[in-house]
Amino acid sequence: MRGCAALLCVIIALAVLGSCRRPIPTAPDREAIANTVSAFHEALAKGDRGAVLNLLAPDAQILESGHSETRAEYEGGHLKSDIEFAQAVPSTRGAMIVRQEGAIAWTTSTGRSTGRFQSREVNAENAELMLLAKTENGWRIRAIHWSSHSQVAGGP
Repeated sequence: MRGCAALLCVIIALAVLGSCRRPIPTAPDREAIANTVSAFHEALAKGDRGAVLNLLAPDAQILESGHSETRAEYEGGHLKSDIEFAQAVPSTRGAMIVRQEGAIAWTTSTGRSTGRFQSREVNAENAELMLLAKTENGWRIRAIHWSSHSQVAGGP
């Protein structure tokens, strides 16, 4: 009898938990949004400043390591080191999650960078959030937030 009662409790708990979840709708422009983000990363890896800047909206904000840069500040400074890093350190990205509400979309992904950059070893887990807006020229990146943390040697 106890076994039946325990099984009944598990079934009820699963039913309650299942009813609390609501499916997240697929972004209607998922492919175009994901392609924009991928094109941005490919442009960094190829060292194509023009393509990188073309994908950034004029009012884009880039947040990384506790700092915030405008598009112009990024173009004049940090973009160069991001290109150098992307070319020197192999990075892998996990699955990209894409969400969209009308002409606004956001993507999230995690990944890993492992290699050597400016005479230092890199072994980091990364997280990325991008906010995009649909324009007459397609999807453009309005904000990027990057964060990472180093992995200890021998760690996961």
